[in-house]
Amino acid sequence: MTARPVLHVISGLRTGGAETMLVALCRALIARGVPQHVVSLTAGGPNVAVLEGLGVAVHSCAPRGVVGAAACALALTRLVRRLRPAVLQGWLYHGDLCAAAIHRLAGAPRGTLLAWGLRNSDIDHARYGRLLAVSARLSRWPGLVISNSRAGADFHLAQGYRPRRLAVIANGIDTDRFRPDPAARARMRMALGLSEDAVVAVHAARVDPMKDHAGLLAAAARVPTIVFLLCGAGTEALARPGNARALGRRDDIAEIYAAADLVVSSSAFGEGFSNALAEGMAAGLVPVATDVGDAGLILDDLGALVRPGAPDALAAALAAVAGLSPEARRAAGHAARARIAAAFGPDTMADRFLAAWRDAGAEV
Repeated sequence: MTARPVLHVISGLRTGGAETMLVALCRALIARGVPQHVVSLTAGGPNVAVLEGLGVAVHSCAPRGVVGAAACALALTRLVRRLRPAVLQGWLYHGDLCAAAIHRLAGAPRGTLLAWGLRNSDIDHARYGRLLAVSARLSRWPGLVISNSRAGADFHLAQGYRPRRLAVIANGIDTDRFRPDPAARARMRMALGLSEDAVVAVHAARVDPMKDHAGLLAAAARVPTIVFLLCGAGTEALARPGNARALGRRDDIAEIYAAADLVVSSSAFGEGFSNALAEGMAAGLVPVATDVGDAGLILDDLGALVRPGAPDALAAALAAVAGLSPEARRAAGHAARARIAAAFGPDTMADRFLAAWRDAGAEV
């Protein structure tokens, strides 16, 4: 008997943290024999090909205007009725609300669990407050709400979410992809013109107020002995001190991590579970992070954790790690990788998703 599929709904398939985790989850669930379908609410994105290469059916529906939204809703309603998925899983606020709408329009089909996915902790209310308020009012619709962090779950409960069932499932990091790689380290350092003994820190994030690039760059200016590599859309336009390089959006982030010694998360707010921080740790980098979201849980007393919005404290933590001997940094990096491998693997994430869905009544 063929297993009933899972149908995911997400706002887009670019290269963000939620998209990365969707790919990892689909890969792990396909390996368990569970068919996967993904609805993207925008067209294109590099993860379309990645998902299709895994055997995931990708359905793009980019509503434009009232007529386009109606046509999209009709097409997705028909898709739900045809697939009869065991789970209709939303990702991010737009994906959650769209999943709820098509679940209702399809007549809340028997045996299809509606689940929502929260991927952040606190947010910028000026930008997302209305969306958050609408989601909170409708939060009893889904049979299950899954948050990728305890901080995110607590924030949404404080904002009025009242889910019938709530699960916290941390992200799963691919430790085969993100790992120490001496050959990649030598190759990338040569490509970037970095000497073998340079102390290199990576900050991987798009330019967004929540990521606090201003605070990061202020800290970087105080630690000229460290070379900072800024990876993420929009970094090229930032005014930077001489020891900071902007690499823009990169698809070879695993090799860039391999070339570095430290991974930095400078977020001021909004992080739930930082993929960039955990990926860097999996690659054997020493973590330095602001205490936002579940950063403290990820580090588990490894590396350095400082208060957000404090460039002096961030600079002092970075300088302390840079001042370690190469042997001490490698040992700290090995401990960081061991932490991620033990607690945050993709198989563990997939097992927890399956258990949460089944506990909520899904036959998957």
